[in-house]
Amino acid sequence: MSSLTLISHLLCPYVQRAAIALAEKGVAFEKIYIDLAAKPDWFLKISPLGKVPLLKVPQADGSEAILFESSVIAEYVDESQAGPRLHPEDALTRARHRGWMEYGSSILSDIWGLETTKDAGVFEEKRNALTEKFGRLEEVLNDGPFFAGSKFSLVDAVFAPVFRYFDTFDEIADLGVFANYPKVRAWRKALAARPSVQDAVTPEYSQLLREFLKKYDAYMLTRMA
Repeated sequence: MSSLTLISHLLCPYVQRAAIALAEKGVAFEKIYIDLAAKPDWFLKISPLGKVPLLKVPQADGSEAILFESSVIAEYVDESQAGPRLHPEDALTRARHRGWMEYGSSILSDIWGLETTKDAGVFEEKRNALTEKFGRLEEVLNDGPFFAGSKFSLVDAVFAPVFRYFDTFDEIADLGVFANYPKVRAWRKALAARPSVQDAVTPEYSQLLREFLKKYDAYMLTRMA
């Protein structure tokens, strides 16, 4: 059995961040999926916020330390495990990367609004917000293929799940959020080809996301029709 255990949900982008970081470091781990609509008691006892991901870390005395929050987990994995460093060594550059990781979280908030709203006005507001935010990224990206150039970083682990949403969205409606951003499109393509990114979800991810949209009677589905 793996020494580390990642408590997960099938659609959670924050879980994917942690899973990608673990894979990039070459760390073997067990993944346990839970239903966030029916959280088991054992999970609620160990999750301070009632959210995933959690990382169980075995201790020498036989107990387990519980880590929560995806960025905390990713940074712990980077600092404690062998393998290529995913955060810059320079403190200023590292802080800058942390800022862009938070920027990725703000994009996820807009995606949540985009995919759950039934209102056309809210949908367009979120689509425009996403277009503007990806435009800011276009300004800071260089030659790639990744955020910081040739080296994969934790910023990439944050944005890979962001782009994955659009693999399914693009099959439903033409949102056009990347239309004017060739650097962002190239970055998205490079991340999609990464084995750690591909393996961060199960094969049924896209179908589950479609079912999620149907559950919310999402305007995106109406827009397609």
